[in-house]
Amino acid sequence: MDGLASQSDPPSSSTFPTAGFQGRAESSDKSIQPPANCNLLHKFSAFNKFILYENKLRFYIVASNASDSRHRIVKIDRTSQTDVVVVEDDTDYSGKQMSNMLKMLEDGNKGSGGLGKARVIFGIAGFVKFTAGWYMIVISKRSVVALLGGHYLYHCENTEMIPVPSNHKIERPAEEQRLVNMFKQVDMSKNFYFSYSYDITSTLQNNLTKPERFNSTRWPFNDRYVWNFHMIAAPLKDSPATSVRRPWLLPLIHGHVDQAKLTVLGRVVFVTLIARRSRHYAGARYLTRGVNEEGNVANEVETEQIVSEALTTPFYFPPAGPLAGEYQRRPSPQYTSYVQYRGSIPIYWTQETTSMTPRPPIEISVVDPFYVAASRHFDDLFARYGAPITVLNLIKRREPQPRESKLLDEYTQCVKYLNQFLPDEYKMVYRAWDMSRAYKEKTQDVISYLEDIAEVSIQMTGFFHSGVEPLAHCLHNGNFEENEHCRRSILLQNGVCRTNCVDCLDRTNAAQFVFGKRALGHQLHALGVVASPNLPFDSDAVNMLTEMYHDHGDTIALQYTGSALVNRVETYRRMPHWNSHSRDIIENIRRFYANSLLDADKQAAINLFLGVAAERSLVLPPKRGQYQKWFQERHLQVLYDVIECSSALCDFVNVGGEFWAEYYRPLLFTSLGKHFAYSMNSTLKLPGKTLKDIAYSPFLPHSTHPTHHPRLMAGVRRWIGTYPSSQHGFSKKALSSKQEVLKSDLPSTDDPRSSAALAKRLLHPDVPVEEQTEYLKYVDQCFALLEACNDEAEPEDKEIYERFVRKSKGVVEEGNSLDIYVTYVRTMEVEDAGTYGEDLVATYEQWLG
Repeated sequence: MDGLASQSDPPSSSTFPTAGFQGRAESSDKSIQPPANCNLLHKFSAFNKFILYENKLRFYIVASNASDSRHRIVKIDRTSQTDVVVVEDDTDYSGKQMSNMLKMLEDGNKGSGGLGKARVIFGIAGFVKFTAGWYMIVISKRSVVALLGGHYLYHCENTEMIPVPSNHKIERPAEEQRLVNMFKQVDMSKNFYFSYSYDITSTLQNNLTKPERFNSTRWPFNDRYVWNFHMIAAPLKDSPATSVRRPWLLPLIHGHVDQAKLTVLGRVVFVTLIARRSRHYAGARYLTRGVNEEGNVANEVETEQIVSEALTTPFYFPPAGPLAGEYQRRPSPQYTSYVQYRGSIPIYWTQETTSMTPRPPIEISVVDPFYVAASRHFDDLFARYGAPITVLNLIKRREPQPRESKLLDEYTQCVKYLNQFLPDEYKMVYRAWDMSRAYKEKTQDVISYLEDIAEVSIQMTGFFHSGVEPLAHCLHNGNFEENEHCRRSILLQNGVCRTNCVDCLDRTNAAQFVFGKRALGHQLHALGVVASPNLPFDSDAVNMLTEMYHDHGDTIALQYTGSALVNRVETYRRMPHWNSHSRDIIENIRRFYANSLLDADKQAAINLFLGVAAERSLVLPPKRGQYQKWFQERHLQVLYDVIECSSALCDFVNVGGEFWAEYYRPLLFTSLGKHFAYSMNSTLKLPGKTLKDIAYSPFLPHSTHPTHHPRLMAGVRRWIGTYPSSQHGFSKKALSSKQEVLKSDLPSTDDPRSSAALAKRLLHPDVPVEEQTEYLKYVDQCFALLEACNDEAEPEDKEIYERFVRKSKGVVEEGNSLDIYVTYVRTMEVEDAGTYGEDLVATYEQWLG
């Protein structure tokens, strides 16, 4: 009797061989045979539809692909209170075979109500247990957020908790309900992402050049970024190890995924941003700081920027010719990616929130002269990303009351100590720069300085490009044939830039945007889209990337602090929005409220969700390494070799394309307007864009676009253009010269009171320099407040205050000031001072300032 069809069979193991399914099928219907290709194991099977059947004794889950040509079935036992017993069948069934299978299961389970009511789900996130009995977390709603090589990336919109035991016995219902409510505080309907056929837990370079990287591991994904790993691993810890991905069990990443497209004169370029938050040492802002004993840092996020041109849907091109062979596909040269990293400063430091202060003092809790935890952290970075590693430290250098500067000194000493034992060619590149001071003092152009650092870092680490140098570069240089100077191999990224400030939020996100902007130029240049990697600001492409990094930074900040970013990219470009000051105040208040009152519950919920024990067990502490040779030599070897990765890339593209049915949906009518690639955000959907803008390049600043305005609006724009904001440098001389130009444009007229002269003066308004200065001072006072330090006065206010103090002491500054004062006193003694007295009064009032 088949194990699935029978209702009385006891669960014996977590998995069982395929023969159990086949035996009943062969005895009841000779036509039900496994497909001829049932022995092919699909590592990333494109099963994206699931039907859940539920009765009193079992769950049955039928997984299907988009075209309904392949099906698999899974059974979950509901009679056990302590264990999750899962029975899987790796056989692929056709639609007819699965229908016959379900009919047999319906007949075999009549005693327990048959198969039960069917419901559609989109996968299982795992199983969780609190005080008694297991719950199954199912994904009940999803939405498409990105498309990579024909593989869809989904956002989890809603989940449900279903008790696994049919007779769920709870001895402590109050405690059970409290833990269930705490678990639900981690909202799985926000910022959780998954894919059925693409490994979203790894970078594009890893997926394409190291397809066999999980052959020796238990799980076929990078568990560092899988936030439901505890819900997957804990209930299935007794199941046999397998590198084959279970199609019904979906790894979820927590972070941010966004995608938009550039329309470049008819060419379509996809820009994808993927942020993966680590599950290690995760938590709230003030409760997870620095590093733990395993070398994991707080607020660790890996950001990947993928730029690709949609010439073909998959990661490969068709064969070059009919004689090339069926499986001799060519890797598509239209994919590039660049990876960045952010994480807290890897030393032991804390901030106590008991005093209810907005900015708690920073304390270095443990002083480790050998920096063991930091050495583990950097050794892990070498193992994951290779060398070289650039460390960009953006915390403050000078403060009235030392806070961040404590960390600066300790972190600098840490990197200096660890670097002395590394070989010269693998030493970490350490750059410490007070970004906040440079912005407030206006001594440096923050964005330009960061662009210089980004260019140096990208030249050191490189970026990933899946093809050779495009022929367009040779044509641009005047060479109409490929020569030996053209790159004939793929590009690989070895190494990473590690960026941090104190919270790894505002300053870090602005810096990562600049790195992303610089990388975008190089990626587009490698694809042959632009002739130069230098992209100007205020172009459609950079504006779109700015909005993507704003959403990226806001999401990361909300997850860590409970509020959005405070200082955005426009702030450091000195182009803040008119409401930015009030918005920053609101976000600061929201952040203070969340950190002071809500973080404790938030941390407890995250620990429960991730399976972190309340008291960390130190039974098996991390193995202490050597103090001098703190790194492993194999981690310093070239992680991505061009020859090996090129061969692996060719092997990868010759494996089946499981994306096809999911992307093209051959049996389903889909209107073009509802297709994701068609309705994706693009540069043509930016505010103020029309279909006429499709003829304009998205890489040109807006000022270069020709515009045609009425004469009146042109005059108003000319008038506004004569008064640049003081934040870009205000000069009275410049204003005067521009006024002279405007005056020279006014046609002369004999009668200034005529209507023609009046109309011309209205079209060319003339404002005195003094009024302009006063107006600019009024407009820019909000920026002066934003840029002022807490412990310093504005230079103008300071000068007025010093003059007042000098005058109160009787200090005479001007040579004729005393004579003016004496004349003024004498004038007040005369009843009618006359015109001369009025002039003296005005002069005296002017002298008073």
